[in-house]
Amino acid sequence: MSDILIVDDERDIRELISDILKDEGFATRLAGNSDDAMSAINAEAPALMILDIWLKDSRMDGIDILKTVKRDNPDVPVVIISGHGNIEIAVAAIKQGAYDFIEKPFNIDQLLVVIRRAMETSRLRRENQSLRRQDSSPTQMIGSSASFKGLISQLDKVTKSNGRVMLTGPAGAGKELAARYIHAHSNRASAPFVTVNCAGVAPDRMEEVLFGRENAERGVEPGLLEQAHGGVIYFDEVADMPLGTQSKILRVLVDQQFTRVGGNDKVRVDLRVISSTNRDLEKAIAAETFRQELFHRLNVVPIAVPSLEDRREDIPVLAEHFISEFNTVQGLPKRDISDEALALLQTMVWPGNVRQLKNLIERVLILGDGTGPIEARELPGIDQSPDGEEGRVVLSGALATLPLREAREAFEREYLLTQINRFGGNISRTANFVGMERSALHRKLKSLGVVTSAKAGSRVAHVDEADED
Repeated sequence: MSDILIVDDERDIRELISDILKDEGFATRLAGNSDDAMSAINAEAPALMILDIWLKDSRMDGIDILKTVKRDNPDVPVVIISGHGNIEIAVAAIKQGAYDFIEKPFNIDQLLVVIRRAMETSRLRRENQSLRRQDSSPTQMIGSSASFKGLISQLDKVTKSNGRVMLTGPAGAGKELAARYIHAHSNRASAPFVTVNCAGVAPDRMEEVLFGRENAERGVEPGLLEQAHGGVIYFDEVADMPLGTQSKILRVLVDQQFTRVGGNDKVRVDLRVISSTNRDLEKAIAAETFRQELFHRLNVVPIAVPSLEDRREDIPVLAEHFISEFNTVQGLPKRDISDEALALLQTMVWPGNVRQLKNLIERVLILGDGTGPIEARELPGIDQSPDGEEGRVVLSGALATLPLREAREAFEREYLLTQINRFGGNISRTANFVGMERSALHRKLKSLGVVTSAKAGSRVAHVDEADED
């Protein structure tokens, strides 16, 4: 959208206008009939059209072309020119969306004034639309662990390209936030970010939602692909996309164009595609529920988003961030968190990942009865001692059935596994917290069969399988 398309059946007229506009610094394209005009528009929408209303030897007249352009490219301003002008024609053109109507022979200065005003109005309208559709969803990524830094490093490498990105990871880990981070730091940041919830759209409606539809009664209803033009389309949980739709999306990725449901005209789009899944797409391909070719088209740059258990070191800063956010957005108390509560948060199991942590913090702030630090006893799932006996530990059924030596060994193993993973595999910090010399801790870990290995950019503790055997 950077040039002016001049459509007139008189060669001398269109070349004269073109020469004048070129002298004023504009780029131009020329068309002498409706077929050439529509081909030029479909190839690339112009910044503005100068359109003769009467076109000899053409399938469409100027009004027909105007209707089509304003339907498919509503942001393109159209200036109508005619040597047979009258009030009725001018009114009809304006009603169909023309910016202005100029009679031939026209004054060059008048034409230039109208063109500049039309282009400025179009620019202001696009800016206004961009501001109104800017998404207020957060794009700030929070963390400092090794696995988090590894993720950010990968995301930063893809922000400036148009390569398709496939984000993998468990539900709630922050895949959409990672997609928004890519968009916010790319050269498409001012353009739309449109999410397609593949699991939330009924299969029989997916194509209408994506491609839009058109009919004589309701006109054109743009779909999500059209709404994302110039920006990013994000396929959330792409494994849930209906198989029939997958083949059509594949064509869009190849051709960058599609046809609305019920329509005939090709709609061109400029899109960057980011997708995500928490499923194994290789297994889905083997089960014939996901197209292999689509997988290869989407999986150009695969990036794994780590689970919260792979970045336990980030839990304190995430918790503090959520507390501050809830205070700003909902007016909930801005409370500190006690060391005991933080330690407990870092040792809990998080099947819902970051989303679960956020929900837990919100629940505690809503149900809490004070403004002091959040204590461990306020966290959901923390049982109180029976009969109000403070400090008493209640054994699990499995532990209570073991002899003392085996119970102590099982407890020590699980306790040290939890603490090492809490500190991201850092043995020195673990030794300091548990109150052991580092060398003594190493000997204890060896006797318990506990080892550490690299995972998601950090060290993770686990029981040595060879030792178990």
